[in-house]
Amino acid sequence: MTASTPAPASPFLFRGRPRALALLGLPLALALALPAQAWGPLGHRLVASLAEPGLDPQARATVARLLQGEAEPTLAGIANWADDLRGNDPELGKRSARWHYVNIADPDCAFDAARDCPGDDCVVAALEAQAAILADPARSDAERRQALKFVVHFTGDVHQPLHAGRGADRGGNDYQVNWRGKGSNMHSLWDSGLLNSKGLDEGQWLARLRAQPLPPASPLPADAPRLWAEQSCRVVNAPGFYPSGHVIDQAYADRHLPIVERQLRLAGARLAATLNAALGGS
Repeated sequence: MTASTPAPASPFLFRGRPRALALLGLPLALALALPAQAWGPLGHRLVASLAEPGLDPQARATVARLLQGEAEPTLAGIANWADDLRGNDPELGKRSARWHYVNIADPDCAFDAARDCPGDDCVVAALEAQAAILADPARSDAERRQALKFVVHFTGDVHQPLHAGRGADRGGNDYQVNWRGKGSNMHSLWDSGLLNSKGLDEGQWLARLRAQPLPPASPLPADAPRLWAEQSCRVVNAPGFYPSGHVIDQAYADRHLPIVERQLRLAGARLAATLNAALGGS
């Protein structure tokens, strides 16, 4: 199976589709470099599981058809496929490596496609392109299945703040920290360290996240992936995101874990809305 190269950026999601999509607002003042596994396997599965109940009947049926034959034919079951490519399909993994992140080279987090996404080789353009492939009923099921896997994963990626972070430290990979007496880095901390600090399993995390309220829905702008990336960037650029002295204490975790939870919850809701728009009428 081959990857579909991201096409030139186009309005998100689907040119010519009249269906409305909801962008969940983000009043919280909320930035990536080389792709570590955004959120880690647990975080990606959580985003996918949070999305599944929000699928409308048409989208749910099309997802079920596309995922027939998968080892775990659910959104959660495919959520980490794009990260696993590095071992399972190195050629496709290499070709799609830059699709997991974007470096926004502006202190105010204003995305500029020519500067930040040359050749459409970033998560903003890739998410738009793969969503368009998924939405196209003229494409084969194999193409749409692969696009679905990318959309599920990239929606999680773009909501992990350090997948829209600073190129200078490779999205926090080069920013070393001490966390609970052990060496780590900022990217790993936000991928999984803060999540794992609660000692909850996947089911417990789902219950916790589903109990949290979401902000009101608002109409989806044409450039939603860009806005999501800019919001993630603002998390990274907020005062106090990078700890002084490179030491992560409990106070840091207590302040920032609610942001992790909010980003996961938003990613799940936005993924559901994206799939509903892409697969309505399929």
